[in-house]
Amino acid sequence: MKKTICFAAALLLIIPALAQKPAGDPKGGISASLLSEISSAYEGSASDKALRNALNTTPINVLAASAEKTAMIDTHFSNEVTTKGRTNQLSSGRCWLFTGLNVLRSRMIEKHDLGAFTFSQNYLFFYDQLEKANLFLQAVIDTRSLPLDDRKVDWLFSNPIGDGGQFTGVSNLIMKYGVVPSEVMPETYSANNTSQMSSQIKNKLREDGLALRAGKPKELQAMKVSMLKEIYRMLALCLGVPPTEFTWSRYNSKGEFVSSKTYTPKGFYDEFIGQDLENNYIMVMNNPAVEYNKVYEIEYDRHVYDGQNWVYVNLPIEKIKEMAIASIKDNTALYFSCDVGKFLDRKRGIADLDNFDYESLMGVTFGMDKKQRIQTHASGSTHAMTLIAVDLKDGQAQKWMVENSWGADSGYKGNIIMTDEWFNEYMFRLVVEKKYVPADVLSLLQQKPVMLPSWDPMFSMEE
Repeated sequence: MKKTICFAAALLLIIPALAQKPAGDPKGGISASLLSEISSAYEGSASDKALRNALNTTPINVLAASAEKTAMIDTHFSNEVTTKGRTNQLSSGRCWLFTGLNVLRSRMIEKHDLGAFTFSQNYLFFYDQLEKANLFLQAVIDTRSLPLDDRKVDWLFSNPIGDGGQFTGVSNLIMKYGVVPSEVMPETYSANNTSQMSSQIKNKLREDGLALRAGKPKELQAMKVSMLKEIYRMLALCLGVPPTEFTWSRYNSKGEFVSSKTYTPKGFYDEFIGQDLENNYIMVMNNPAVEYNKVYEIEYDRHVYDGQNWVYVNLPIEKIKEMAIASIKDNTALYFSCDVGKFLDRKRGIADLDNFDYESLMGVTFGMDKKQRIQTHASGSTHAMTLIAVDLKDGQAQKWMVENSWGADSGYKGNIIMTDEWFNEYMFRLVVEKKYVPADVLSLLQQKPVMLPSWDPMFSMEE
């Protein structure tokens, strides 16, 4: 009883004090006087009112579009890789898969004199999702001694599966499962619109993960197999059953019949492509937030549990350009990724730092450099595309072009043209065949990679 009376008395003393407390903390909050000072920034002048009226009904990027950049950029390129047709990932995050297959597609079309041809993205996507499910479940088993709120465990349950990815997913999946033409396993609604399927599988995997953490050690692998069987069925219902054998009739670029043969997916890849994707390529990065000429590895940044983590060499941008130019000159497309949404005019398909003048519209300056944008989560690699062209003048790149996977009607004929200045600021990753990589860069691969955590801000999956 005494404790209750004392508490009530104390509360009566505190309430008046709270009522008399200023609106803001003078040591850091917004007080009435401070609010009065900062609110003076908006003067309500005629120009302020005109801008406010415009912004009331119009998107910011529309008003910020530079009137000086309405004309179409010169579309001539001194060096361009031969490609045919454009693909469309629709409402999915499979850009990494489309990009990797598009790189191989251009090679196959040229090597075997084909017409428009595409590999089945859906076939590899099926196995990508199955392998990612296994990666998550096995990682839960591997980390079950850690508390649920451990940073690594929390990251795993936050990211049990997704449709984004990067090149090691392409290389590991193809070398393990092969490829098939698109007509052998065509796209489905859930392949083109992944969100609902992904949501259901995520929830099931999280539930399975909790069960594995509570299970008996001797039963865990059997439990995992049972869980993967359920995931396989869900994928088969949504994406179809991947073929183990198929018959494909081949026609040349003139539409003339060449041959008809029965293949396995692995046999098809070996006959028509045959490259060792896991050992014949390296990934390079331009990330000024970490030291150049060092090799880095991202923990759990892979698609296949028994595959390879993403390992890359961090290099200055000019070194990366040299390799890109050498590859394009040799008619070889490259896997490329960037922060695609920055200063992109989607209608024209032009990425140019001068496309939008946000500073004049808002009356502020944006002064961060590439390093600072990475460090503060303002920029990072978001989308993969196929680098197919460069325009050189006196040996220096003026602009670049990528084949996108947003359909033939998007951008410039299904492509995006990037100024060299934009390339410097928002290009991040490139996958290069080793024959185009200088010896001094290849020698860096002898380093033991610096391991970075899965939650490092630069390494969200490309979508």
